[in-house]
Amino acid sequence: MIKLHGVGPDNMHYSHNYFVIPIAYEDTKDLILNVHYARRMPSVSYAFGLYRGMDGLQGICTFGSPASPWLCKGVCGEEHKSKVLELNRVVLVNNRPNEASLLVARSIALLPKPKVLVSYADTAHDHVGYVYQATNWLYTGATKPRTDIATVNGKHPRHHAGDRTKRVYRSAKHRYVYIHGNKKDKRLLTKCLRYGTESYPKKEIIQ
Repeated sequence: MIKLHGVGPDNMHYSHNYFVIPIAYEDTKDLILNVHYARRMPSVSYAFGLYRGMDGLQGICTFGSPASPWLCKGVCGEEHKSKVLELNRVVLVNNRPNEASLLVARSIALLPKPKVLVSYADTAHDHVGYVYQATNWLYTGATKPRTDIATVNGKHPRHHAGDRTKRVYRSAKHRYVYIHGNKKDKRLLTKCLRYGTESYPKKEIIQ
């Protein structure tokens, strides 16, 4: 087992020979920039790494502030906007069976409470969000496809190039929400949820 300074039972989760621990922002860069399809660093407030025995880092999961302030207000209202985080990257080296759901579930368990988590599955990449379904997130429908102002060097649309006549297509995305907290928090925040919930989508119905 790899021994890491400052890591103990309060901030580590095991499953067989896997464990998940908090990691530094710098430790996420290689997988995010070289393996994830977006090739772009998101906002990162919390980062967690998946380790497997002595094999080293097997994957990362990151959470950060959503790019849109409207999303923060729109999920559970103005009163709870500070609790909203976006799960914005899940990247695996080998993507073995159950690794994604283990990483996501254990990473959430290490977050402070209460939090309202939001994440998206991009239909342009044939993603449905099975990892969120496996970890009991609420499905709140799909965003509508749209166009954004063209960006500079592939950055997020908020860093646009200034020419509003140049547009790029933005695909529809499945939106998932997870309420992380104690029983009281979950009851309150679920009651405040402004999105309607729907049955989980399946890949075969994606157009």
